[in-house]
Amino acid sequence: MNVGVCYAQADRQIWLKIDVPENSTIVEVVHISGILDQYPEIDLETQKVGIFGKISKLDTVVKDGDRVEIYRKITADPQQVERRRAT
Repeated sequence: MNVGVCYAQADRQIWLKIDVPENSTIVEVVHISGILDQYPEIDLETQKVGIFGKISKLDTVVKDGDRVEIYRKITADPQQVERRRAT
C-alpha cells in the first residue's frame, strides 16, 4: 500500500512516498520511511503526528493513500511577537 510521510522545518520540508504492508501503524510507517535517520531531531515521544491534518495516535492504522505528517513544535520569540503587535 502506498502512503506519504512529510515533515517540515522552518526552512525546508520533505515528503516521501513509500510502500508499506497492510495494517501498518503511523509509528511503523515513520520507521520504515527512514525519516528519523534524516532528521534526528524528530522525537515521536513529544511531537504530535497526524494524517491529513488530523492529529492521530502513533498506533493508528494507516490506509492506502494516507499522508502521515510529523508536526514540529512551533516556537516564537516573545520579543518578536510583541514587536509585531506594536506595528
